[in-house]
Amino acid sequence: MNKNSEQPQAEHQETLAERSARLEAEAAAMNDAIKSDDPLAPTAIEEEDDLHEAAIGSDDGEDAISSEQSKAIITALQNEIDTLKDQAVRAMAEAENTRRRAQKDREDASKFAISSFAKDLLDISDNLRRALEAVPSDMLDTEPRLKNFVEGVEATERVLLRSFEKHGIVKINPLDEPFNPNFHEVMFEAPVPGKPAGVVMQVMEPGYTLHERLLRPARVGVTKDDGSAPQQGSESHPGDNIDTSA
Repeated sequence: MNKNSEQPQAEHQETLAERSARLEAEAAAMNDAIKSDDPLAPTAIEEEDDLHEAAIGSDDGEDAISSEQSKAIITALQNEIDTLKDQAVRAMAEAENTRRRAQKDREDASKFAISSFAKDLLDISDNLRRALEAVPSDMLDTEPRLKNFVEGVEATERVLLRSFEKHGIVKINPLDEPFNPNFHEVMFEAPVPGKPAGVVMQVMEPGYTLHERLLRPARVGVTKDDGSAPQQGSESHPGDNIDTSA
């Protein structure tokens, strides 16, 4: 009795499930039919087009943004290149100036390294000249041995002066030349008739230069104005500026 009652109940349950599935299928079919009949309903193709246009619009915006960013990056890089180029040019110029200064320092050191030694030799040259000037000229004819001695001293002086010139030492003997304060040292001034002021009238000690640099100034006597030179311009006399037109 119980078995017979359970069998129709199972059949009844299966019938309800099948009916529910059938109703769901019919509802889906009706919904599809309504969409197909509605001309305003969006189709799958239109949806794909909208998605494609949206994607293109987003790509254009990204391209515009990336283009502006690229221009900014290029400008920044160009400015950095210009700055580095300017720094490189300045560094090269500074290096060239340093090289030239170092080269000049080496040349000056080579040229003027003997300046102290040359100053000591100037005293020898001065003493040789003083010795020659101290010998009376009238004794040279009567004393052959003295004449030979003087000739030997003169030869020594000539060799010494040639050695000076070989190493760039030049003698300054500015007799009857205008006074030059860069190479001459005034020891005294005296009026000399017939000579203008500022002319070397006597050389007490010759000067020397080493490669055109002053090694020792020439000690000289210079002429000064004795008042005999004519005054430039007319002299004014008392009463010259009085207005007598009245």
